[in-house]
Amino acid sequence: MSDAYHAVPAELRLDALWKPFTANRQFRAAPRLVVGAEGVHYRAADGRRILDGCSGLWCVNAGHGRREIVEAIQAQAARLDYAPAFQMGHPGEFRLAERLAAMAPPGLDHVFFVNSGSEAVDTALKIALAYHQLRGEGTRTRLVGRERAYHGVNFGGLSVGGIGANRRLFGPLLPGVDHLPHTHHPEHNAFSRGQPAWGAHLADALEDLVALHGAGTIAAVIVEPMMGSAGVYLPPVGYLERLRALCDRHGILLIFDEVITGFGRLGAAFAAERFGVVPDLMTVAKGLTNGAVPMGAVLVSEAVHRTFMEAAATPIELFHGYTYSGHPLACAAGLATLGVYEDEGLFARAAELAPAWEDAIHALRGRRHVTDLRNLGLVGAVELEPRPGAPGARGFEAFLRCFERGVLVRVTGDVIALAPPLVIERAHIDELLGVLAEVLETID
Repeated sequence: MSDAYHAVPAELRLDALWKPFTANRQFRAAPRLVVGAEGVHYRAADGRRILDGCSGLWCVNAGHGRREIVEAIQAQAARLDYAPAFQMGHPGEFRLAERLAAMAPPGLDHVFFVNSGSEAVDTALKIALAYHQLRGEGTRTRLVGRERAYHGVNFGGLSVGGIGANRRLFGPLLPGVDHLPHTHHPEHNAFSRGQPAWGAHLADALEDLVALHGAGTIAAVIVEPMMGSAGVYLPPVGYLERLRALCDRHGILLIFDEVITGFGRLGAAFAAERFGVVPDLMTVAKGLTNGAVPMGAVLVSEAVHRTFMEAAATPIELFHGYTYSGHPLACAAGLATLGVYEDEGLFARAAELAPAWEDAIHALRGRRHVTDLRNLGLVGAVELEPRPGAPGARGFEAFLRCFERGVLVRVTGDVIALAPPLVIERAHIDELLGVLAEVLETID
């Protein structure tokens, strides 16, 4: 590896910045900087092209440097840089909301804009709690998440989330939160191609919570249709359908966290469409603007929205929002991004590439350290056996060695997650998985 690999411009100082979800001390000793991006590649500080195997952070679905999106942001910044979100509006937010509602599964007709997936989750949880209050069921205050789930890093999302390391340092979090069991059980569903056949019955754990607390105490269940950040855990066949039925039976709202699965990742606009299960509330972010400007949203069913419009006792129906909700630049980026998806048929393209992607992922079976392989749409996971006494070390080494060889992957513990831009070509798939295969043979 050349010295240029870790080169830092002379005027750049690293100490002032505290980077998120990063081993900062290690990073400062050997920084990895990118300085440009186009298509499916980043450009590293030393000039090398880096194949983006995870769409940035699951967000650059249409590829980097899209001219249509760049020009839309530039034009909007010149025309209207900011508009107050409270008691005021601008045309772009209405246009984007209408476009999103039209593309959403039937019934999710209303959109509340936020700035990130974390904000979208906390907003959805607050809407769910307020909805039951307005309906006269104020006893419904319990929230149900799932083990190993990732729902962002704000206090609501942390509380319903189920990743121990994310929660451990932050006290008791919200009270009245329960967790369903996760669905990843390699003894039953390892090396599944697509949805595993085993595990739909795990949704029935909701019945146990109803028996314990009473249905009249539970406001909402929130799940990722496909668990992404924890390690790409797939919903068993029939699991989401069962969860929907149980929520309906007990008057519980169902929230889908589609921050990762939204906008074509699974070969459809949303996982709700892919699986044929429509939630009451749905959170989105990431691919909404192709990662170009921070933005998120909550898509809300007509029944939930109507309750606020009809039952709120104050002129302001929901005392919630953010300074940058529906920001003009974010809306411009979102409209341009949705236009690219539609014009280029990228969701259908992801579905067409999925079989080749699946074959490439499962070709790694039998490679050193590989204990499981998972895939759905254009998402994949390669799970490695942890080193004795050093969980996560093998996965992080694989991440570093892939980057050295010109490929960017995402790593969570000893799970290598892959989610390339939807514009990826088959030759890129071969390169991505080929480099990963070589790396696996080099690590102990």
